[in-house]
Amino acid sequence: MHLEEFAEGHSIWHRMDPRIKILGLFSFAVVAALSNRISVQVFALLTAIVVLMSAGLNERKVASRMAVVNGFVLFLWLFLPFTTGGEPIAQLGWLVLTREGIVLSLSITMKANAIAAATIALLGTSTVFDLVHAMIHLRIPNLLVQLFFFCYRYISVIHLEYTRLRTGMKVRCFTPRSNIHTYRSLAYLMGMLFVRSYDRSERIYQAMVLRGFSGTFWTLDHFHMHRRDWIALVCMSLVILLMVVGQLAGGIP
Repeated sequence: MHLEEFAEGHSIWHRMDPRIKILGLFSFAVVAALSNRISVQVFALLTAIVVLMSAGLNERKVASRMAVVNGFVLFLWLFLPFTTGGEPIAQLGWLVLTREGIVLSLSITMKANAIAAATIALLGTSTVFDLVHAMIHLRIPNLLVQLFFFCYRYISVIHLEYTRLRTGMKVRCFTPRSNIHTYRSLAYLMGMLFVRSYDRSERIYQAMVLRGFSGTFWTLDHFHMHRRDWIALVCMSLVILLMVVGQLAGGIP
């Protein structure tokens, strides 16, 4: 699957116990998201970058993933600096640029990039089956594990269906334009995508029932903690503890 293109590798993060990576990422993301100290956010971003670089992933593919995240963040920079009340810095007509708006936009940018980079480095270096296995060991509710697995697993299938439909439209010389025909064709495309996705889900469910699936993922192999996993757990705990202390103390010196 194209969603698992980072799962193959030989870095320390590829060999680490997925349970440690899930716990570390969850704790890191919660602390980073709730932090309102610039120094803590900078520290979180630098930590995530170091972890991402140590994973030895393809730089171009990582950059494309981060570009998607920052594409959404860019919209915030177009509005927040001018719509957040506070100390005016500059004025362009009726638009007022405020210091608080810039700080808020910068804060969201650092948080988003830190969490995205950490997610790619930690979860991206494991296969979906290892992640599901780890979630089961962590006693996460079975229904949530199933939702995660099927959503993750069949995004690629839906993407393949979309590509097939778009190819069929191109073969029939469809060219997107700003007219009613284009809007109607795109609406038909989305409708057919939902119909085919529903039909595929029904066939998958029936196949699983025929194979005796009763709502439980049974695991035959189990994870074992190694010394590198314990070291990584201690290091992650220290980083998160430093972020919490920095948040409570007013910043990381």
